[in-house]
Amino acid sequence: MVVRKTLRRRTVTIAYGSVEMHETVLVCQSGCLHGDGTRLCLRDGTLAGLVAPRTVFGYDVMVHAGIERFLRHRQREEIRAELEKDYGITLSAGEISTLCLRFVAHAEALHRSRAPALAEALRQDGGWPLHVDATCEGGRGTLFVAMAGWRGWVLGAFKIPTERADAVLPALREVTARFGDPCAVMRDLGRAMTLAAACLVETRGLTIPVLGCHLHFLKDIGRDLLDKCHRDLQQHLREAKLTASLRALSRDLGREIGEDAAAARAAFVRWQEPPGGAAQPLPQGRDGLAVVRGLAQWTLDYPAEGICGSFPFDRPWLCLYERVCVTHRAVAALLRSAPADERVRTALARLCRALDVVVTDERCAQTAAALRKRAGLFDELRGVLRLSPPAPEQDREPPGLRIASEQALAQIRDVRAELERWALALVERRCDHRAAQDTREAIDLVLAHIERHGASLWGHGITLPAALGGGVRLVSRTNNLEETLFRDMKHGERRRSGRRNLAQDFETLPPGAALLQNLRRPDYVAVLCGTLDDLPAAFARLDAQRLDAARSRAPTAPDTAAAPAITCESASLPTVDRRAVRTDAMNRRVRALARNRSPRARELAG
Repeated sequence: MVVRKTLRRRTVTIAYGSVEMHETVLVCQSGCLHGDGTRLCLRDGTLAGLVAPRTVFGYDVMVHAGIERFLRHRQREEIRAELEKDYGITLSAGEISTLCLRFVAHAEALHRSRAPALAEALRQDGGWPLHVDATCEGGRGTLFVAMAGWRGWVLGAFKIPTERADAVLPALREVTARFGDPCAVMRDLGRAMTLAAACLVETRGLTIPVLGCHLHFLKDIGRDLLDKCHRDLQQHLREAKLTASLRALSRDLGREIGEDAAAARAAFVRWQEPPGGAAQPLPQGRDGLAVVRGLAQWTLDYPAEGICGSFPFDRPWLCLYERVCVTHRAVAALLRSAPADERVRTALARLCRALDVVVTDERCAQTAAALRKRAGLFDELRGVLRLSPPAPEQDREPPGLRIASEQALAQIRDVRAELERWALALVERRCDHRAAQDTREAIDLVLAHIERHGASLWGHGITLPAALGGGVRLVSRTNNLEETLFRDMKHGERRRSGRRNLAQDFETLPPGAALLQNLRRPDYVAVLCGTLDDLPAAFARLDAQRLDAARSRAPTAPDTAAAPAITCESASLPTVDRRAVRTDAMNRRVRALARNRSPRARELAG
């Protein structure tokens, strides 16, 4: 071997910093050739393992930037500052964005290349339940995700124009083509997911349960039962201008108390717990004003009555109305023994007048009564299904590969039997001649949901092959695994961008960002590359394999390394289209065409 050339490249890596690399390329002196006809050469390969072709920044810099951006949701300036402080690497904000996008592309390609190993791991588990769901923000950036339920792995993430069956089905087919057929499907109750899952099972000839999420089932019934009454009550309370009156009273009393706010607050706390538990009248002066202000603030603090902050599990406007009624009765009791202080009596009377507007409104009372009855029916169903609204700290982990105990299997059977008994009891209650018309309509609505979706609510026990020891493993009754994934992604994006509305962020967010959440799971990382520290080397090997494949492939051969992309526009007016239509030329052309009317149009216009 003789020296053919020496390559010099400036590289920036976390391992070595900013250095100039020298690489010597050797070739065979006798002119020996490779199998593809090229001259036999020898390269060390160290440089290729550190830096991608035609780039300056190393794989380790790219991995560091990508993990900080998509897993820790840090801003570009934060990543820049950390790299400069800890490693002496100076990057521009634009280069950070470029590295993050390259990281997503490499992670997706590595996921696809390791699909056979990932599929084998799922097969060794005895199968995998397919969880499917989609999310968006403001109707833009619809992200569809398919997950393996027992492992909690994201198997596929796709941008689709909207949640339609013809957009979801190709994504499902791609996932099953890579990872094999699932042993069950868990979906929500939407028409698109229902149709897409049914088509997938039918076309592949599968005999697996297609399950509906119990929590979506409960939410759908709750919204249909309570939404109209809840919105009507909201409208009545807004027309009464209740919250505005209470906030104005609270502000005015706060100004009147002035600099003595701390002492007045302490007096209000003492008033809450009278000695001996006896009723205590309002104190005089500043302390009395603090108590009146506290009553107004307690009424406004109605969200504290909720259990999770989401409708229909929480009915915030009903909570507000009930607090108004309680506060009104308390104020009436205090007015019967009003203090001698004129300022305190005036403030208490003002609070009473603000509450009177709502308490004396018959529309509010009737709407609240109807809402209570319907909410009682909804709470009965929630008790029958034994479901609670998911708290933020719940359902962050997949159910795992545990064999279901007899107690867990019995619980599923008990819930099913209890729901059937409750449905029969509802039929009897509806037939009761004393039942009100609204009650009958509410019962009909619940029974219609049970009839429509009842068949998809059961079949969670999956029998494992005898070769794996047998037993039964349960599919989760809810799709909370994906809901939690979406919630965490949106929370992270809000932390990064500082924006409440993530429509623009989700439109530009690459779908591979959902795949990157797998890097939080050690079992997935172990199959993918070993450890996160080995991820740069895995990316380097992937690029080397791509380069070798490109050299050995005929020029006309298609590039099979890339995944078949689902091309779509994810909004009615995406950013790229907005730039195209928001031009002066477009304005001139449309207005010119509008002026160029036909003779008939000019005749009609006079």
